[in-house]
Amino acid sequence: MKITHIGAVLLEPVPWVLVKVRTDEGITGIGEAYHGAGVHQIVADWRLQRPLIGEDPRHVDKLFRDMMKSMSASGYYQGAVMSAISGIESALWDITGQMAGVPIWQLMGGKFRDRIRMYCDCHAGDEETAEAYAAKAMAVEELGFSAIKFDIDPLPSRRDRYNRAISNDDIAHYVEVVTAMRSSLDSNTDLAIDAHWAYAPVDILKVAHAFEELNLLWLEDPIPAENAEAMARVTTATSTPICTGENLYTRFGFRELLQNQGADIISPDLAKAGGLLEGRRIADLADMYYVPVAPHNIGSPIETVATCHVCAAVPNFLALEFHHQENPLWNELIVEGPLIVDGHIAVPDRPGLGVTLSEDVVRANVRENLGFLD
Repeated sequence: MKITHIGAVLLEPVPWVLVKVRTDEGITGIGEAYHGAGVHQIVADWRLQRPLIGEDPRHVDKLFRDMMKSMSASGYYQGAVMSAISGIESALWDITGQMAGVPIWQLMGGKFRDRIRMYCDCHAGDEETAEAYAAKAMAVEELGFSAIKFDIDPLPSRRDRYNRAISNDDIAHYVEVVTAMRSSLDSNTDLAIDAHWAYAPVDILKVAHAFEELNLLWLEDPIPAENAEAMARVTTATSTPICTGENLYTRFGFRELLQNQGADIISPDLAKAGGLLEGRRIADLADMYYVPVAPHNIGSPIETVATCHVCAAVPNFLALEFHHQENPLWNELIVEGPLIVDGHIAVPDRPGLGVTLSEDVVRANVRENLGFLD
């Protein structure tokens, strides 16, 4: 079996980047890369495809390393290049599973669970009131989600974008909003809060300390994540669980964070962190420190299901992000019925990825096709 063609497509209005790898035996693999400027173009670039064309797609780890080596002059450990590599790597696993006649999770050692718990990432809407947030939280809970996340971001008119400070009034507002949501939800429904890297440790710790009695699932990205030592100071200074990791790449990007005990929970995004096997490696590294994994995921059903295979195969999985509750394209992109049922995704048991892409829907939502569609 040989790889004969690699194509990419950029969709709209949501800029999902899908990847297709074709072979000389008629087996086609589908993957998804984290969307970002130029990612679909990098997938189609000859410099990335050069070590793949003519090779056996089942040598996934070798080809992953070959891609990294081929793009070493382009910053392969991070950014758009690693996103492109991740999408191709996922498509290679789809081919390998189809050829072996087993789902991807079976190739990764089997599964620990049959269903993947999803957490729904939400926004309250136009009103920045505690009542609006609580109402939205209850509405999402009624859909069957037992884990919900909200963004608590400072209003642009009330903050200095550069000093990472937070006012006393904003602290009071955040505590009021989160307390209202926590009080409105069932005791077994988990609530997570995302701070989007906005604060300095001295300020976000005021919020984290105020949250300690609310039993949150986590406080996400309280400070910029690139400083593992500063993350560790925040994590050890509060009993509110701290989560980070969506902007880290490969297991090497997580090494210092985990060694420094810089997070209670990590959130790698497999569509840019290196793909499925690298996601497994990141989870195994985290498991050495007894740290749960809750992957970040803003991808389409293709990336979501691909990540589900890894979530099924690792012991320390906690929850997987779902970001498209109000996006009608979500339920149209794959042929199979509703993917999320009662806040969970059933782990596929068909070979490879285990779901079928609707190419008609892809054609109807193309922004740029680079060899993906015939």
